[in-house]
Amino acid sequence: MFEGTTILCVRIRNRVAMVGDGQVTLGNQVVKAGARKVRRLYRGTVLAGFAGSTADAMTLLERFEKFLEEHSGNLMRAAVTMVREWRTDRALRRLEAMMLVADREQTLLLSGAGDVLEPEGYAASIGSGSGFALAAARALCEAAEWPAEEIARRSLEIAGDLCIYTNKNITVEVIDA
Repeated sequence: MFEGTTILCVRIRNRVAMVGDGQVTLGNQVVKAGARKVRRLYRGTVLAGFAGSTADAMTLLERFEKFLEEHSGNLMRAAVTMVREWRTDRALRRLEAMMLVADREQTLLLSGAGDVLEPEGYAASIGSGSGFALAAARALCEAAEWPAEEIARRSLEIAGDLCIYTNKNITVEVIDA
């Protein structure tokens, strides 16, 4: 588990929304409240969020963007290539981070352990507050007629109420599915 962030992706009603909080911690101290941990990649068609060490996550994000370009935006091929390198490269396998990536068709969770997972259901999450955000998102997807971005935002706010490593300075990115 990574302390210091929560990333959530919600896919519902032909929209994909990814949200991330802005808190960066160093030990038990908040050092930044407005970090941007969710990005648009590959001509705005792919959303990516990261949890873990900021420097490690930025390194992985740059590599993933390179693989998206090499594979013409094919999310699965880029993810498999990325995770293979992440797991086998001597320097990369020491990186402590996770990524959540999504395009119009799929959402994938990537880890340095070699995981390329396609989570079930309408929502997926990573980070210290992921359980709280995921539970809230699943409930709201079933109970509310809200758009994906509103469900994602509200779920992260709930996680921010419960997780000390998650704040309510939220970045939202949306693509139409």
